[in-house]
Amino acid sequence: MTKELLVLCAASASLGFFHTIFGPDHYLPFIAMGKARRWTLAKIASVTFLCGAGHIAGSVVLGLAGVIFGVAIMKLEALEAFRGNIAAWALIGFGFAYFIWGLRKAIRNRPHHHIHAHGGQGSHSHKHVHAESHTHVHDHGKKNITPWILFTIFILGPCEPLIPILMYPAAKNNVAGLFLVTGIFGLVTIVTMLGIVTVASLGINLVPLGRVERYNHALAGATICLSGLTIRFLGL
Repeated sequence: MTKELLVLCAASASLGFFHTIFGPDHYLPFIAMGKARRWTLAKIASVTFLCGAGHIAGSVVLGLAGVIFGVAIMKLEALEAFRGNIAAWALIGFGFAYFIWGLRKAIRNRPHHHIHAHGGQGSHSHKHVHAESHTHVHDHGKKNITPWILFTIFILGPCEPLIPILMYPAAKNNVAGLFLVTGIFGLVTIVTMLGIVTVASLGINLVPLGRVERYNHALAGATICLSGLTIRFLGL
């Protein structure tokens, strides 16, 4: 291994880590959706892994095509920027739509009291919720497309530093170096995503939300929308 390739390997590990840490879209959607939809930790991790792999694969395929066919790096960067804008707007749109749906669901699911009279024996009241009492029964067997929507959005989302900073310089050494650097970046990115999402999901489940819990879906949508906005307008 040459000194240059060793530096690229170290750079790929650090870029994979910080690229994930400073990109809230890499973990907030999974934490929020996992909480709102009451996914198990195993499902949250599997969805995170799937979306992370798709996120990296999109840029890897594009970068390999550029290396093989000799496409100018400026053209690939422009294409990555275009993909990034589409992914950001997709997150914004999906998050906003989910927020509206969640808000409507929360309003419909507002707890209220019913009074039951028992003739001359008096009466009693009990708290009742319409939507929540039926949701989980009828949702069983229905295919949940939310993970696939997130997966599609993440395929569109580019790994900005991968192609110009890592793949093209690594390709100047040899093919093995190219795959090594790309693999390290991908591995560190996915492991970091899984680590943040797992720890945060375990932590958030320990927080009692009380009355706010019926707004979980709305909060999840707002979180996803905010993630898209930070990408689009703050460049995170």
